[in-house]
Amino acid sequence: GTTCNVLPADSVWNTDISNLPVHPNSDAWLNSASASSKKLHPDFGGAPAGMPFVVVNNTHATVSVTFDYAGESDPGPYPFDGQTPIEDGAGATGDRHAFMINQDTCVLFELYNANWNSGSPTAGSGAIFDLNSNALRPASWTSADAAGLPILPGLVRYDDVQAGGIKHAIR
Repeated sequence: GTTCNVLPADSVWNTDISNLPVHPNSDAWLNSASASSKKLHPDFGGAPAGMPFVVVNNTHATVSVTFDYAGESDPGPYPFDGQTPIEDGAGATGDRHAFMINQDTCVLFELYNANWNSGSPTAGSGAIFDLNSNALRPASWTSADAAGLPILPGLVRYDDVQAGGIKHAIR
């Protein structure tokens, strides 16, 4: 765990929507997703399922990563190494997200298609977010999910479940 907040309390990700009206298209959206017959499949940000993340500190070694989309990636360095958990495991063939939070600086590092490559790390793209800020990435830039937004703040995390409720937006 970490003592870092996942974005400021006034972030749109942390907005209490419990008293807002339901969107007029809500029923149509739920029907199009067959929501009445599907079970919720949460990925709790770690084993045995989900998008894992690791908490590091300032003593963790950092590396430069070679990016496929370097023009829209934050150059780093990143606290990424051969022990950093990868979405779906080291042999994954999917999106291979890797998330690292520096607990000393409250900075989130996200990689898409992360590969350690025996110390010559590569990724499709990388994004760095200050968890104490609502700053957005430059307009039209990708992130680890192509939307330009951080992934971790929208995940249902195990610590949310332990706390007894989800107090943030879900992606």
